[in-house]
Amino acid sequence: MKESLLKRLISYAWPVEIEVITSKFSPILEVSLKNGRYRLCTDRVIYSWADKYDNFRKCFERIDLDTPPVSHVLVLGFGLGSISYMLEKTFKKSIKYTGIEIDEAVIYLTSKYVLDELHSDIELICADASVFVQQNQVKYDMICIDLFIDDVIPEVFLTTDFLDDVQACLSEKGFLIFNHLYYYEKDKLKAETYYETVFRPFFEDAGYLDVHMNRMMISDKKRIYSLKT
Repeated sequence: MKESLLKRLISYAWPVEIEVITSKFSPILEVSLKNGRYRLCTDRVIYSWADKYDNFRKCFERIDLDTPPVSHVLVLGFGLGSISYMLEKTFKKSIKYTGIEIDEAVIYLTSKYVLDELHSDIELICADASVFVQQNQVKYDMICIDLFIDDVIPEVFLTTDFLDDVQACLSEKGFLIFNHLYYYEKDKLKAETYYETVFRPFFEDAGYLDVHMNRMMISDKKRIYSLKT
């Protein structure tokens, strides 16, 4: 859906509310225009914001997406499609996407406001990400994990069983990026503990990037131009 030029211009001064709905996962899901882009928020966090979703954008700026090339991406927690949007519009990548989103209300909003702006091949599936990766038979070159209910990653996605299922979905040279909050001290402690006790022991070549109040954990540090281990 295209908003009027006036609304888009106003959005550079302050957010313009477009639609607010509820779902069984979020009492408030708000789509607004901010800086000319659709933004999806709860009352606590930003779920998606096109190419302004800085945690993934800044991560992609420091990731090698070409050696070998990424051609098929699995997005667990599709939201309003920020990952597909920025890889197509900002990074000029021609990629096929499978998006997994548990919230039917989010899929409704994505279909209404974003999908018609994109030319990429996108398959959007309403499913629980943990169940999908258990049953999936397709291999992906990159898996992006962005699974939150408000500001919390459900515990099922923090287990080695989940990582084992996700790893089975990767192609031979594939890798994954797992987004964790890294702003408040409690968030930092959770992210650091998970990285040191679960993620890094599971992926022996792991690395991470701290970007825009998030720790982006990456299964293959060779993909990172500038890295921390």
